Amino acid sequence: MSAPIYDRVALIGLGLIASSMFWAMKRGGLAGEVTGYARSEATRETARRIGLCDRVCDSAAEAVADADLVVLAVPVGAMGAVAREIAAALKPGCTVTDVGSVKKHVIDAVAPELPEGVHFIPGHPLAGTEHSGPESGFAELFDNRWCLLVPVDCRSSGQVARLRSLWEGMGAHVDEMDAEHHDLVLAVTSHAPHLIAYTMVGVADDLRRVTDSEVIKYSAAGFRDFTRIAASDPTMWRDVFLTNKDATLEILGRFTEELFALQRAIRTGDGQHLFDYFTRTRAIRRGIIEAGQDTDAPDFGRAKRAGK
Repeated sequence: MSAPIYDRVALIGLGLIASSMFWAMKRGGLAGEVTGYARSEATRETARRIGLCDRVCDSAAEAVADADLVVLAVPVGAMGAVAREIAAALKPGCTVTDVGSVKKHVIDAVAPELPEGVHFIPGHPLAGTEHSGPESGFAELFDNRWCLLVPVDCRSSGQVARLRSLWEGMGAHVDEMDAEHHDLVLAVTSHAPHLIAYTMVGVADDLRRVTDSEVIKYSAAGFRDFTRIAASDPTMWRDVFLTNKDATLEILGRFTEELFALQRAIRTGDGQHLFDYFTRTRAIRRGIIEAGQDTDAPDFGRAKRAGK
């Protein structure tokens, strides 16, 4: 087995992404020692019980001491406060990265808190499930998925390459992107779809003429997929929408315009418009499958993860 990419990695936050990183790093021998910290004592105890991290610490400062790589895996609204908490304990020359779904806000919140000589390389693995918590992680989460890195300092190019190697070792494809473009792309591919899913499930709940039992009993595939997305961690998604406000509102505005056009087509019986629209958008789904980012199986290939 080759030498580890990092001798010591610290995971701050022990949810789905951080726990999956731990198992993926151990699978590939990518880190010598992995320390971990979570604000909740119950989460730390769970991590110790399941063997998540080589050492679970009782403070963030203890976890990052002597770490070559520090991963901030907390909700984006908490990133600045966590960076402030660990700043004095960071090893000179170490790398700090994150896994947040928003980048411009994270850069604005974290970068000013870090001491000179620490390399800050924001990141975002485009992988996840509707599950959360330390027991939800698994080593294969990043296999054949993308991780976007958002370098903020050209002097960190060597450390960017090193972090890229770690993500590639965990099974991911890696690309680089500037922060504002990242936030717009994610508003399209992730943020707006989640908000729409939350809304659709909320609408169903508000339809009092349909009982809760009927909604659950007769859920067709479309509604089931909405409920899967809407089961995601509410704290994380609250912070995403508050910190990526402009891009999300822009995409929701475009979505509303498209929705109005479809409403008009349905109202006026314009079947050709509906058919042409659905034909064009169906091609997007085929493109996702051809890009290897999903499967055409009826259950999207997720049945094997049903027990997780």
